[in-house]
Amino acid sequence: MKQRIKALLGISVLVLFSAVLAARVSRAPKISAQGAVKPKTQTVQFPSGKETVDAFLATPDSSGRHPGIIVIHEWWGLNDWVKEETVKLAEQGYVALAVDLYRGKVAADSNEAHELYRGLPQDRGVQDLLAAFDYLGARADVNKDRIGSIGWCMGGGFSIQLAVHQPHLAACVVNYGALPTGPNDIQQINAPVLGNFGGKDRGITPADVQAFEKSMRSMGKRIDVKIYPDAGHAFENPNNKDGYRPEDAQDAWTRTINFFSHTLR
Repeated sequence: MKQRIKALLGISVLVLFSAVLAARVSRAPKISAQGAVKPKTQTVQFPSGKETVDAFLATPDSSGRHPGIIVIHEWWGLNDWVKEETVKLAEQGYVALAVDLYRGKVAADSNEAHELYRGLPQDRGVQDLLAAFDYLGARADVNKDRIGSIGWCMGGGFSIQLAVHQPHLAACVVNYGALPTGPNDIQQINAPVLGNFGGKDRGITPADVQAFEKSMRSMGKRIDVKIYPDAGHAFENPNNKDGYRPEDAQDAWTRTINFFSHTLR
C-alpha cells in the first residue's frame, strides 16, 4: 500500500512539474532559428496635419527606453523589403518606425513607382516624417533625444530633408538619395550624416556627393560618405537583380550599424 502511495505521489509530482514547465515555455519570448529574440511588430497610426499616417513599427523585446529610428522607403513604397530592414534595426535594439508615405499604395513596376513618386508632394512627405519624429519622441519606450533616420533612394533624400527640417534629429543615414545643394538648407543640418552611394549611379553622381560633402565640411558639419566604385543606384536592395551588390550592401549595413551605435547610444 505504501509503495502504491509513493508511486502515485511520484506521478503527481511529475505531472505538476510538466505543467509548470509547459506554462513557462508558453510564456517565453519567441526565439528565431538563429537563437535571437524576434522584435515585436505592429501597424500604428499617428496624426500628420489633418491626415492620419500608417506606419510599420518594430520594437525590441526588452524593457526600458531605446533609441528610435525613422525608416523611409524607396519609391516603391512600404514593401516587404523595407519592413525586413526595419525588423533588422529593431534586432539591434532600436525602436524602428517605417512610415508609409504613399498611404497604403505599393508599386508593382517602375512605371507605377514613378507615378507614386511624382504624386507625393515633398512638403507633405517632410510633414509626415516630422510627425513620425514627434510620435516616436512621445513613446514611453523611446529616448526622445536619440532619434535618427535612414532611407534609400527617394527615402534617402527624405532622410536628409528631415535633418534639414528637424534640428533635434540625432543621426541621419542617406543611401543613394538626392542631396540638398542650397547653402541655407545645408546650414540647417545639425545631425551627423552617413552616406552610402554608388560610383556608377547616374542619378546621384559621385560629383553630387563630393560637392555635398565639401559644403558640409566647410560649414563644420559632421559627415562620413563612401562611394562604392562598382555599384550603381539601389545596390543595397536584393530585389534589384541587375544592380544588387551583396558585398557592398553588407559593408554599407555594417557602416550604418556602427554609425547608429556611435550616434544614438
